[in-house]
This record gives sequence, structure tokens and C-alpha cells, in this order.
Amino acid sequence: MVAAVSIVDVFKSFGSLKALAGVSLEIEEGEFFGLLGPNGAGKTTLISSLAGLCRPDSGRLKVLGYDVVTEFRMARSRLGVVPQELVFDPFFTVRETLKIQSGYFGIRKNSDWIDEILEHLDLTSKADVNMRRLSGGMKRRVLVAQALVHKPPVIILDEPTAGVDVELRQGLWQFVQRLNKEGHTIVLTTHYLEEAENLCGRIALMKQGKVVALDSTANLMASLPGGRLEDVFVRTMRQ
Repeated sequence: MVAAVSIVDVFKSFGSLKALAGVSLEIEEGEFFGLLGPNGAGKTTLISSLAGLCRPDSGRLKVLGYDVVTEFRMARSRLGVVPQELVFDPFFTVRETLKIQSGYFGIRKNSDWIDEILEHLDLTSKADVNMRRLSGGMKRRVLVAQALVHKPPVIILDEPTAGVDVELRQGLWQFVQRLNKEGHTIVLTTHYLEEAENLCGRIALMKQGKVVALDSTANLMASLPGGRLEDVFVRTMRQ
């Protein structure tokens, strides 16, 4: 079976900063996978490399068997990414933004799916509102919607609930869990460790550009008395 995400010995430096120092891991189709680590661990650089936003110095990355460098269009069409940064075009409404995003992937007549996404992310009432008039939390919801608009089989959520209210967080996770049950592979980075603990079947912990722990969530939690992911995280980062 082809892995949903395959990462083999990836290195990436920015000047003297070694952001990725030989990262290797595989994520199987249908997994809900957690990628955790402190700021500066290399998580966002790894995600950017998968999305084709930066090119690794060496190593290989594939999405469902497609190389992200040599087969970029095929790989990117199978990937949906929710970035940390609030990036948006201030000239369009929410619905227009999602239609334009659909067009980037050559998708026409996507209105029914757009309406469904808007409903699940509690954006229906904001569908015809200009993006610049939305609150930060609402803009983040739109970023999630943009990542889902082409129904990608692999979805990467990079701190999707940062700055988001509790109600939306719960609604978002219900929707994402539904997508996972339907077969979508989910890769999550988050500083809310209880989210990873409750949602992820496996977790990789990153530190200084390397994967320093990789196991099922249950095994990681069972490795310390008390069974809390937070304790495992703190211990691993101190080693």
C-alpha cells in the first residue's frame, strides 16, 4: 500500500540554521497523525516542504506516491494545507474566495460542497461578507475551508485552532473527525496537547529538526506514570 505521506532523510537549512536534520517518517492512508514539538522544532518547515513552498536541500517527500518536487502538481492536488498565518485576499467575499480556490485546482460547479463546508464551519452567515471585515477567528475558519475545497485525500492542519473560540474548536473537530472516518488522512500540529491526545492515533515528537519520538498515542502515554501526553512531551523535550 502506498503511504499517504512519505518523508525520507530530509534536510533543510536556512543559512547557519539547520531547520530539518534528517527527518524520516511515513503516515499511512486514513491515519489521524500528530506532529508535535516546541516552536522552532521544524514542523512548519516540514509542512512547507510537503506543500512545495520550500525545497529541501536533500531527501525525498511524497504525497500518495507523488514526489513533491518532480511531480508537484499531482502531489499538491492531493494535499490540503491549513497554514498558521492568516493569509487572505481582502478584495473578495468568503464565497468568492472559496470559488477562486476551487478554480486553482480546476474544479467547477463546486457550490454544493462549498455550502456544506460553510455550514460545518459555521460560516454560512458570513458567505457574502468581505474577507477584511471578518474577525481573526472567522478568517481562520476560511483558511480551513480553503484547504478542504478540492476534497484532498490528505489534509494538514498547522495550528488550526490557534486563537479560535471553544465552540468553533469543537465544531471543527467534529467535521475533521468525520472526514477522517470517510478515509481522509489528517496530519495535525497543535500546541493544545489535549487535542492531540484525544484525536491522534500516532504522534511524532520533533526537536531541533529531528524526530525524537514516534509511536502510538496510547504507547507514548503509557510510558510514564499518570498517562498524560503533556508529561511525555515535557520529558522528551528536556532530554
